[in-house]
Amino acid sequence: MDFDFTDDQESLRDAVRRWVAKDYDFSQRQNIVRAGGFSREAWDGMAGLGLLGLAVPEAHGGMGLGSVDAMVVMEELGRGLVMEPFAQAGLIAPTLLGHAPEAIQAQWLPRIAGGEALIVLAQQERGARYCLSHVGTSAVDGKLSGTKNLVAAVDQADAFIVPARVRGDVKAADGIALYLVERQAAGVRLHPYSLQDGSRAGDLSLNDTPATLLVGPERGLAVLELAVDVGIAALCAEGVGAMEKLLSVTADYMNQRKQFGVAISSFQALRHRIADVKMQLELARSMSYFASLKLGEEPAARRRALAQAKLQLGQSMRFVGQQCTQLHGGIGVTDEYISSHYFKRLTVMEMQFGDSLHQLGEVSARMTEKAGVFV
Repeated sequence: MDFDFTDDQESLRDAVRRWVAKDYDFSQRQNIVRAGGFSREAWDGMAGLGLLGLAVPEAHGGMGLGSVDAMVVMEELGRGLVMEPFAQAGLIAPTLLGHAPEAIQAQWLPRIAGGEALIVLAQQERGARYCLSHVGTSAVDGKLSGTKNLVAAVDQADAFIVPARVRGDVKAADGIALYLVERQAAGVRLHPYSLQDGSRAGDLSLNDTPATLLVGPERGLAVLELAVDVGIAALCAEGVGAMEKLLSVTADYMNQRKQFGVAISSFQALRHRIADVKMQLELARSMSYFASLKLGEEPAARRRALAQAKLQLGQSMRFVGQQCTQLHGGIGVTDEYISSHYFKRLTVMEMQFGDSLHQLGEVSARMTEKAGVFV
């Protein structure tokens, strides 16, 4: 199988890498963290590159590119530790809006592509433990009431896509619809905060808030699952980029750090640890490719594949982060040194859209009688 990227994809990769090197280096990122974890200037820079229109159809002013192109971009954003919620606004939101009525698509998709509207998914609730069908937010006569947690860039977003329950028990798979809530709507309350990696998030509280129906309860959960799988694939690619850069930083440090008059990279035991890190990176890379290529499959196969990919990425991110930090010694945990920030970002990513324990349960639940080696 040919895993080579096209010339256009390589050009896209180079463009994003140059932008990160020029406008999002470590010192600039530190300033963004101190300012709250979101930079409007950086967001406008991504819009200027056309990245926000990556997944928006050409009919609505975007580029209409596919999952492999998105993977290329996410790898480079991961290498640069970019905190702005590109995956949320540039990949997940267009996926969800693509299932909305045409008039709503025409209203919002061109604004997303142009960087004029930042729309994020607000689906996580307390007690849900990553279960997408656990929805306590209620929808009555087009008005929503409830609280969503860990919403990306909550105080910077212009609108939110909110799963809400029209009917059924709080954990019922049926009866979940998707709504769009504008930030300025009545009854919206925001509680922003910073995450461990410095990025911006917060809680969204709705009290009898008017909303626009995007997807009815007959398809709401299925569309939400697709959007989350798009987010998982994006996280996998971002994780690969972050791990690749962290490994490079660690190798450079080992070539410079000396003990007993020689570089520690010459010590056989440490070389073995670096080899193990490289193996975990390549395992993660192959599963990231697998995740992106499986997004077009039918739902059962897609959900199983994305759970498998996120499980491997979670294991790899933890191993790579821990090993590289230990190989740095004390400097690896200081705020002034870049490797600690990669470790923080990898830790946060492992928890998003289902941690490793959750994904292990998903993989187990989706195994069939044909999964064993003795079939």
